[in-house]
Amino acid sequence: MKAIKIIILILITCYVGSSCETSTYDEISGEVANPTYTANVKSIITSNCLGCHSNAAGQYPTMETFVQVRDATEYGKVICRIDDQSCGAVMPQSGRMPQTNINTIKKWAANGYPN
Repeated sequence: MKAIKIIILILITCYVGSSCETSTYDEISGEVANPTYTANVKSIITSNCLGCHSNAAGQYPTMETFVQVRDATEYGKVICRIDDQSCGAVMPQSGRMPQTNINTIKKWAANGYPN
C-alpha cells in the first residue's frame, strides 16, 4: 500500500512539473508604454546588435549612438529584419529576439524615436 502511495505521489509530481512552462525574464516582463532610446532601446541594441554593428566590428549599419540607431531604424531595415524578415535574414544572427524587445523597438519608432 505504501508503494502505491509513493508511485501516485511521483506521478502527480511528474505531471505538475511537466505542465509548467519556463519563461525568460524578457518573456514575462511587461511591455513599456512609451519607450525611449536611453531608458529602453539602447540596452536592447547593446546586447543584441553591437557585436556586429559597431565601429570595431565593422558591419553596416553602425548602431552605437542614438542618431545611428534612429537612422538605421527609420531609413533602414531594422524593424523588418528583427520582426518579419521579409527583407532578409533574421537579426540578430543568433536568433530572433524576444517579442517584447521587438515590440519595444517598434513602439519607440511609432512614437517618433524619443531619446
